[in-house]
Amino acid sequence: MRRFLLGQARLPEGWASNLLVEVDAAGLITAVTPGAAATPDATRLDGPVLPGIANLHSHAFQRAMAGLAEVAGPVGDNFWTWRETMYRFALKLAPEDVEAIAGQVYAEMLCRGYTAVAEFHYLHHQPDGQAYDDPAELSWRILAAAEQSGIALTHLPVLYAAGGFGNKPIGESQRRFLHDLDRYGALLEHLRPRFANRADRHLGIAPHSLRAVPPDLLRGALALTNAAMPVHIHIAEQTGEVEECLAHTGARPVEWLLDNAAVDARWCLVHATHMTAAETARLAASGAIAGLCPTTEANLGDGLFPAPEFLQAGGRFGIGSDSHISIDPAEELRWLEYGQRLTRRGRNLLSHGPGGSTGQSLFDGALSGGAQALGQKMGAIATGMRADFILLDTEASMLAGLRPEQMLDAWIFSGQPSPVCDVYVGGNRVVADGRHLRGTEIAARYRATMQRLLSD
Repeated sequence: MRRFLLGQARLPEGWASNLLVEVDAAGLITAVTPGAAATPDATRLDGPVLPGIANLHSHAFQRAMAGLAEVAGPVGDNFWTWRETMYRFALKLAPEDVEAIAGQVYAEMLCRGYTAVAEFHYLHHQPDGQAYDDPAELSWRILAAAEQSGIALTHLPVLYAAGGFGNKPIGESQRRFLHDLDRYGALLEHLRPRFANRADRHLGIAPHSLRAVPPDLLRGALALTNAAMPVHIHIAEQTGEVEECLAHTGARPVEWLLDNAAVDARWCLVHATHMTAAETARLAASGAIAGLCPTTEANLGDGLFPAPEFLQAGGRFGIGSDSHISIDPAEELRWLEYGQRLTRRGRNLLSHGPGGSTGQSLFDGALSGGAQALGQKMGAIATGMRADFILLDTEASMLAGLRPEQMLDAWIFSGQPSPVCDVYVGGNRVVADGRHLRGTEIAARYRATMQRLLSD
């Protein structure tokens, strides 16, 4: 049993002082006692302490190409031209590259306050499309990176079977992603033992998108799951995708999914950018999480999610860094609010109402929605939850003189540098004074990988 004394900490009901938190060997909180005195064996965190936040959507390998697609092409650049660049980059990666890049990404996440990640993992095979001797080779690399960095992981092997609506054949650049249902089921069974009986490891599925997974295959994939497995899917990210879905199915993507699958609280619909008012209300009512990635959605020119309407209808959301053009939960939340301000010409549009803190509303929404999307016991300093702590630096200039209840607004809306100081996952310290404890070796491996990849 480990004990922590938190000087100031945010509980689900608000801020509390001198909180004694007891943590078992699995990293789960067994008791929370406010107003406690220090004990000799307690690790003291003077605070302010926040619960760790989930990153619900990651393509780890894409961090290595962040900034490399910002040169104008000969024709109009958009999501689809960026995607071709990404495909070409993905063909270059060896297993050790995938592990090195993911390790760096996860270390950066931890340094910014993400304590768990959902890896939407669609790199499965060799560059020529042939399976590795171990078909889970690249999944093991993701797991190794998570172990090295100390981040909690929800692993989401991606099912990818078509190059577009109407069961369009895949292109050569997509051959590393391809699975049929039998091979996909075998992959899941191969992975399951490594994700059993761990408070910081969880396994789910990710049908890539409606354009890449035909209806019969989607039904087959869902039949491979149990009720505890998260289901994540890209949907309605681009207007072109919506138009193709309408042409082939007679329905819009979110509409089709809600009509044809039992979408419920274990689902995460990533992006869901382009929805009608009716789709927005139906998604909110389903209990599913909207997986929002504002910095990537801005970088790719996707559009803006109808956040005020979705939240007013009782919808739940979480945030992800997706392509990792930025890795910072505060920036994702800031741009979730700022995007609405720019288009609606108002302020504090995503707060809970008059007198409500916008930062607290955003942070609380992402905490609970991210935990639900990952299927992990996190998102609150409470009994039964994992002991994931973010300690903010009270010496940071942006926090000077502030009361605890003002600090989330300052962190989210006052820019850089990040005030995250120390980070714990399951009671284990992984970041100290803003630096990952294994950051030097992780970064050295990443730099060597990048130098080799970019020398070509």
